[in-house]
Amino acid sequence: MTPYVSKSPREAYINYRDLDIGTNKINNSKRSYAKARVWGVKYFKNNFNRISASAQPAQEFLHCLSLRFHNSSSFAKLVYTQHNSSYSSVLKSSAQNLRFTTPSTPTPLAIVTPLHASHIQAAVHCCRKHGLQVKTRSGGHDFEGLSYTTAYKVPCIGRTVGLGGHLSGGGYGVLFRKYGLGADNVIDACLIDVKGRILDKKSMGEDLFWAIRGGGGGSFGIVLAWKLKLVPVLANVTVFTVSKTLEQNATKLVHQCQYIAHKLPKEIHMSIIISRVNSSENEKMTVQASFTGIFLGSTDELLIPLMEEKFPELGLVKEDCLEMSWAESILYSTVSIIGLPLETLLNRTQKSALSQTFFKAKSDFVKQPISESGFEGLWPKFYEDEAKSAVMVLVAYGGKMDEIPETEYPYPHRAGNLYSILYVVNWEEEENKNSEKFMNWMRRVYSYMTPYVSKSPREAYVNYRDLDIGTNKFNHDKGSYTEAKVWGLKYFKNNFDKLVYVKTKVDPQNFFKHEQSIPSLF
Repeated sequence: MTPYVSKSPREAYINYRDLDIGTNKINNSKRSYAKARVWGVKYFKNNFNRISASAQPAQEFLHCLSLRFHNSSSFAKLVYTQHNSSYSSVLKSSAQNLRFTTPSTPTPLAIVTPLHASHIQAAVHCCRKHGLQVKTRSGGHDFEGLSYTTAYKVPCIGRTVGLGGHLSGGGYGVLFRKYGLGADNVIDACLIDVKGRILDKKSMGEDLFWAIRGGGGGSFGIVLAWKLKLVPVLANVTVFTVSKTLEQNATKLVHQCQYIAHKLPKEIHMSIIISRVNSSENEKMTVQASFTGIFLGSTDELLIPLMEEKFPELGLVKEDCLEMSWAESILYSTVSIIGLPLETLLNRTQKSALSQTFFKAKSDFVKQPISESGFEGLWPKFYEDEAKSAVMVLVAYGGKMDEIPETEYPYPHRAGNLYSILYVVNWEEEENKNSEKFMNWMRRVYSYMTPYVSKSPREAYVNYRDLDIGTNKFNHDKGSYTEAKVWGLKYFKNNFDKLVYVKTKVDPQNFFKHEQSIPSLF
C-alpha cells in the first residue's frame, strides 16, 4: 500500500499503536530524540516537536532525581510515574474529595513517596532545576484538591502524612474554645525551604515561624515535623445531641442559641448541624437542627447548673448525654455512631461528609445574630433536589478565641465572631456528570447569606478552601499581588500583607505556589 497512502511522513493513528514504525531506545532514563522522531512525526506530524519539548523537562527531572537518590532500587520503589501500574492507586489513595479523581483532572508527572528528608530535598532541587512545580500532598484533605492537582506546571507531590495541612491553616477542633487552635500550640517546626535547607524555629527566624502557623499550606516550604504543646483533658468527657425539626421549634432554638453558645464556659464545644430529613411523624420533608456538644466534665456538671441555667429552652435531659473517653468522643464527633472500635480513627477511607465523597464546601463567619426571618428564608433551599445531602455546620466561638489578638498568628478570625459556618453539599458518583448543579445550589445559598455574615471582607477559613472567592493568575512564575489580595483578605484579613512580606523574603521567585498560595512581590 505504500505508493497509495500518505507520504513524508506516512501517517499513522496513535490509538492504533504499531511498534513496527519505530520505538524509543531508553538509556539511563534518557530517550533519543532522533529515534523518537521516526515514529513521532508519523503520529503527530509537525506537532511532534511541541509535544517533545513539553515532555523534555519531565524526563530531565526524573533523571536528576535518580542521580540524587544515590540508590537505583529506592528510586524505583519511591517514585511513581504515569507509566507505573500502581500510579493511579497511589494518587487516589489520599484524595478525600472524589470530585478531583475523574479522568479530566490534571495529574502529576510523578509521585515521590519519600522515606527521608534527603528525598524531599532532592525533589525540591530537581523541580527547581527543571522548571517544575512541587506540591506536598500531606493528608489530601484540601477541599479544592490543590494538594494533588494543578492548573499550572505539572507537579511532583509527596508522601501522605498526618496533620500538616490542618496546622498550616490554623486547625480548630473541639478544644479550641478552651486551648486555642492547633497552630496556637505549635512550639517548634522542621521545614525544608526553597534552597533545600532544613530549618527549625531558631534557624528559620520569627517571621517564617509565624507564617507557617496558620498562613496556609504550600506557600513557604515543606514542613517535615511539628512540635506541639500538649494540653490536659479529663479521662472522661460528656457528649450530647438534641435534634429538633421545624415543627419542633427548631427555628426559634437556632435563633436563641446565637445569643448563648459563645458565652458558655470554655469547657463546652457546641455546634448546630442543619440538614434535610423526613419527619418521623408524617414522613414529610422538613429541616432538622441537631444541637451537639462535647463537655470537658461529667453529665451532672453539664446539666446542673450549666445548660439548665444558660439554655433551658433546649430541653436537654440526662438521657441525651453520654459519658465516654476523650478518644471515643472524637470518634463520635467524626462519624456520629456509638460502639465503633477506636481503630476506626485510623481508617483513612472512612466515608463522611468531607472525605471519600464528591462535595463542594464554603465557609462564613457571623458577628451579629441572624433574625428568625433570615433563617426562615433559608429553609426552602434545603427542599430543593440538590440539597438532599447538604449540611450547614454552625460552630460556636468565644472562649480562648476572644483572648488572642488577631495579629498574633496568621489566623485572624478571633474576637467578635459569634460562630463560624461550614456549608457542604454532597452528591453520588453517578451524579458527578451534573456536578455543576450541586455547586450552583451551594453558590445560591452562599449568595443568600450575604447580608447576614461578616463584611469588608467577607471572611473565610483557609482550611475550607474555596476557589470561588478568587485565584492567582501566574505569569512567568510570578503571582499577582492584586489578584491574590482578593482572596487573601478573606482568609487572613490584615495579616495578608505580612504573609506577602515573609513570602517575598524566603521564596522571592515564587517556587512554592498554587492557585491560592501567598505571592511574592518580586
